Amino acid sequence: MRTAYKVRVYPTPEQAAVLNRTFGCVRLVWNIVLAWRQARYHAEGATTSYARTDRYLTELKRDGGHDFLYEVSSVPLQQALRHQHTAFANFFAGRARSPRYKSRHGRQSATYTRSAFRWRDGRLWLAKMNDPIAFAWSWPEVDPATINPTTVTVSRDSDGRWYASLAVETATGPEPVPATGGQVGIDLGVTHFAVLSTGDKIPNPRHLERKAKNLARYQRRMARKQRGSSNRAKARAKVARAHTKVRDARADFLHRTSTRLVRDHDLIVIEDLNVRGMVRNRSLARAISDCGWGEFRRQLEYKTQRHGRRLVVIDRWYPSSKTCSACGHLLAALSLSTRHWTCPGCGTRHDRDVNAAKNILAAGRAVSACGADVSPQGSSLRRSAVKQETKPVRDGLPRP
Repeated sequence: MRTAYKVRVYPTPEQAAVLNRTFGCVRLVWNIVLAWRQARYHAEGATTSYARTDRYLTELKRDGGHDFLYEVSSVPLQQALRHQHTAFANFFAGRARSPRYKSRHGRQSATYTRSAFRWRDGRLWLAKMNDPIAFAWSWPEVDPATINPTTVTVSRDSDGRWYASLAVETATGPEPVPATGGQVGIDLGVTHFAVLSTGDKIPNPRHLERKAKNLARYQRRMARKQRGSSNRAKARAKVARAHTKVRDARADFLHRTSTRLVRDHDLIVIEDLNVRGMVRNRSLARAISDCGWGEFRRQLEYKTQRHGRRLVVIDRWYPSSKTCSACGHLLAALSLSTRHWTCPGCGTRHDRDVNAAKNILAAGRAVSACGADVSPQGSSLRRSAVKQETKPVRDGLPRP
């Protein structure tokens, strides 16, 4: 099992200079090779293999104008080429968009393999450094001297903080947590971050909205500074730190929420939301992005797998809001402004979101019973067993 430990790093000024130089070389190699690959494709119509880019990097070092590339470790440069090759493979497979050029103002990173770092007794030495780099370990139950990292990725955020991600291969994963017998369906939203089939509603903290005024003030201050000046760099750092606070608060909320749900329930059922398509709505793009639905699903996926739980993702076209969770009656239409409705079949009064969460759980139970695959990874082309029914889903629904 592959896991990673992300630690906060505190390099000395000399070590920071080495890392900044490495970041610049990695960024330069990425951009030059990317431009060369694109030009070669448009001129010759030929794709480029990793071995060809590796030879091009050797030629680049020997052309006389890039001697400074010898001042940094060659491993991060080669890893940048590997990452670029993987990015193109994902692009041609339709899993990602085309690779883009790297900017010096964004997040910087460099990946070291075992030939470019040394890990001894819980201390880390990187290539071109004589002293170990200091970091803060946040897992008291794990002795850092007992792990054996395979790769180390050092990064610097735009707010100036340094991190290192230690990838570790373990023979066995964590032990599954005891079964609780709990099952829950989750309906994600904007007004409430999540509504559970139990009737509980998790409020949406709206991290970005609460900090919007401060962010706007910092951005106005940065806009008034002269481009390229030290004052503009300081103002940019303040904007980045403000965004980092929002990002950290959102990540903390998502981790706490997903961990609680995984700990208390054996079966978790969610919808396959088209987040990428939903953020194209200009009126709701900021609110939807602030929720972090995609990250929430990712956390549920790996946490349920790690702790022996079950996550079922039902089809995004399943009419969970329009179906009565008591009798299975399906409405012909239901506007978004309607938050409560009464079933014409059995007379049950429904809260729209709670009813949807109950139907999501019922659909997940039905699919779990028949063993169908309803966990599409980003595409809605596949149809679940629930969607193939010609009549409203009734299996697994509670009877009045």
